[in-house]
Amino acid sequence: MPLPLMPKATAVWLVENTALTFEQIAAFCGLHSLEIKAIADGEVAVGMVGLDPIANGQLSKEEIDRCEKDPDAKLRLLVQDLPQPVSRSKGPRYTPVTKRGDKPDAIAWIVKQFPDLSDAQVSRLIGTTKPTIAAVRDRTHWNTPNIKPRSPVLLGLCTQRELEEAIATIRRPGGAPVTMADEEGEDQEYEGEGGSGFADEPAAAGRDDDDDRGRDKYAGGYGSDLDETVD
Repeated sequence: MPLPLMPKATAVWLVENTALTFEQIAAFCGLHSLEIKAIADGEVAVGMVGLDPIANGQLSKEEIDRCEKDPDAKLRLLVQDLPQPVSRSKGPRYTPVTKRGDKPDAIAWIVKQFPDLSDAQVSRLIGTTKPTIAAVRDRTHWNTPNIKPRSPVLLGLCTQRELEEAIATIRRPGGAPVTMADEEGEDQEYEGEGGSGFADEPAAAGRDDDDDRGRDKYAGGYGSDLDETVD
């Protein structure tokens, strides 16, 4: 059951301004009835200002009147008709002011470690602009003497997972990421070239049979010579 905003302050207001039972208030606010009794006795939430659930649109006056007439009735929280906030579209990454000076260092590190990453990928990764990336790459940035390559993960400009996802796009020609199907294909091709496939196993088995027959023949001859010497 959803609870009202600031349950204890709402309970204080209901205790002070309504004739609802402790059980009704406790059920609505998600508190214990003994705690509601302690609020009424002035032992709990002393000095706390009550929160009016009617003014906040969480209860209606009619709902309170209905439950005051019927001690067994339960208060029902009003459903908000307000439109839900629209989630912000994915745009440029926000970087705190204190970390914006570290972007050239992160760009220098990425350009040095992963030169195949495009400017657009670097721009999305750490939230910078293409002219800044080009200036750092060409060493024409105004602060070039003071730029020190440092990992953007350590600088807090991106996460390790985001960096790995960006790097994965340059492991294959054309920007295709590595997949399990590619790895299995490489393993099968390697087995075929290395001579360790199933086609060579019968020949190896034949060699093993020849070796076993040779050892049996040698053992039999050695035993017969020993018998003749003893006789």
